[in-house]
Amino acid sequence: MIDLSFLQTEAQALLPEIIQIRRHIHAHPELSFQETETMRFIASVLEKEGISFKSGVGNTGIVAEICGTNPESRLIALRSDHDALPILEKNEIEFASKNKGVMHACGHDVHTACLLGAAKILNNHKDKFQGKVRLIFQPGEEKLPGGATLMIAEGVLKNPVPDFIVGLHVFPELEVGKVGFKSGMYMASTDELYLKVIGKGGHAALPEQYNNPLLIAAAIIQELNNKFMVANSELNPEKIPTVLAFGKITGAGATNVIPDFVNLEGTFRTMNEEWRKKAHEVLIQTANSIAKSMGGSVEFTIEKGYPFLVNDPTTTEKIRSVATDLLGKENVTELKLRMTAEDFAWYSQEIPSCFFRLGTRNESKGIVSPVHTATFDVDEDALRIGMMLMAGAVFA
Repeated sequence: MIDLSFLQTEAQALLPEIIQIRRHIHAHPELSFQETETMRFIASVLEKEGISFKSGVGNTGIVAEICGTNPESRLIALRSDHDALPILEKNEIEFASKNKGVMHACGHDVHTACLLGAAKILNNHKDKFQGKVRLIFQPGEEKLPGGATLMIAEGVLKNPVPDFIVGLHVFPELEVGKVGFKSGMYMASTDELYLKVIGKGGHAALPEQYNNPLLIAAAIIQELNNKFMVANSELNPEKIPTVLAFGKITGAGATNVIPDFVNLEGTFRTMNEEWRKKAHEVLIQTANSIAKSMGGSVEFTIEKGYPFLVNDPTTTEKIRSVATDLLGKENVTELKLRMTAEDFAWYSQEIPSCFFRLGTRNESKGIVSPVHTATFDVDEDALRIGMMLMAGAVFA
């Protein structure tokens, strides 16, 4: 195997520039599928490096390619995402969001900067790797159906099919300087549940004249919880990891007003596509049965989201080995299965994939906030690790 120590040297030398790239993206966040200026900025960096690319893929995405020696021998894909979230930033930093109410609170600015750093490294060392590298700068990870589906539909995994694809994600639970891997099933599928539970409204003091939809909704929630989360051994004998949760109930009633209907919103997550399909049927059948038995009805909509994310064991072990060589065994950790979701899962369902975690936490600097919060930030030394490993994946 080639001596990869040059990656450490290159990443360290590029760090100040990549920090500035990250800060520019962080200061100018854009929501999913609205990342026009971000796309233009990425393009400007690639143009400066002389890297060929195509913009506008998947709406506001970019696909670039770098050829090494013997470019037809293999193809490795590297992916980042670049959309932000509708969150008002509370960090008091000089590069805080200039777009009020929009913030890179999930670290996609870091992901993009790491991939641009990797692009610079690989472009400077094309003589050191075999094959071709496809750089996927993806929009819309935070919004269904996910930018990955659009880019896949436009052929990002074809002509030719990549040997494997690698992505990373910031991980504030892990100290900066460390990375985490997990072979096999890693993250859950995710579906959004929307129920309109219909009864009959009326004056709260006259129960003989109404059929309270809140009681019907409560019965539905309780029964579904019993089926899926409490007594689920009969329904789910293989004990496939599953989460069913309702987080919102709304109705236009009052202390003495019973509404005609209430709305429920929830999520369903699991790790198996056959079980997922069966569960959808059980959810709908159970809700309809409960509502009917109580003299009401229900309109049940399931908005199907991302599939589960699976890390190919062979690919993951290759990337883990590179990380161990570059960072030391003590800085490479084993991740636990998570019921959160990521649209990188779409790629993992198509070709061998590795999605790893990048430590960003630094308690001594007060950098401890979780993602999707108004105070999320990273120790920027993580950029050095991220670009180094993304470039290093090409040598796996």
